[in-house]
Amino acid sequence: MLLLIDEGDISAMNRWDSNGPFKPLHLMNPTRLSFIRSTLCRHFRRDPYSSKPLEGLKVIDVGCGGGILSEPLARMGATVTAIDAVDKNIKIASIHAASDPTTASIEYCCTTAEELVKEKRMFDAVISLEVIEHVANPLEFCESLSALTVPNGATVVSTINRSMRAYATAIVAAEYILRWLPKGTHEWSKLVTPEELALMLQKASVSVEEMAGFIYNPLSGEWSLSDDISVNYIAFGVKRSKTRSTDGAEARLP
Repeated sequence: MLLLIDEGDISAMNRWDSNGPFKPLHLMNPTRLSFIRSTLCRHFRRDPYSSKPLEGLKVIDVGCGGGILSEPLARMGATVTAIDAVDKNIKIASIHAASDPTTASIEYCCTTAEELVKEKRMFDAVISLEVIEHVANPLEFCESLSALTVPNGATVVSTINRSMRAYATAIVAAEYILRWLPKGTHEWSKLVTPEELALMLQKASVSVEEMAGFIYNPLSGEWSLSDDISVNYIAFGVKRSKTRSTDGAEARLP
């Protein structure tokens, strides 16, 4: 059974209990980090086996929840900014991060990607996991993620596919049969297919270069990366650079 916990629906105080309601997310996190570490190291030409492979990179975690992803990114050496629109999430994340010197430097802010775009903030890598399926306008959200990404920087997005398999597992089974999630956590119409995500990112000047699926093994209780993107999947893209042609018209570099 594939399950995606929605961080906003359960008390923030439970986020860091690895055996509590967020156990599936804690179990998924190493696999998410494996993809992020691999793609960012390859793109920025870093040693993935280094203790701090992301050192010197400015990274933002958009929709950070309680900081479950933000903290390991900081431990990998990244300068991390983490944002969430829910104030209680930011408070819990800040308290937890402050208890460890390696994560105390994370900049937590209760704000949105759109607000940071207005402030002209930019980052080497922009990461947003399990957020796009909850926003009102996914294309505008992708445009905001792109605007936060420096030219030739990286954008990473994960979500749930709008497939019959995802409907059966992430909605019918998880919400209505097993009741692992509150009913209505995911709206079928808001789920995004890989093709739709790639097109939206392309329109936002981000070229998707790699996708992978997440597969859950109920026997081992572990997640792994897969070519199967029919349910949970993650995409890595690169922000296209811009230049000016000789006649003054905008041109894009590949």
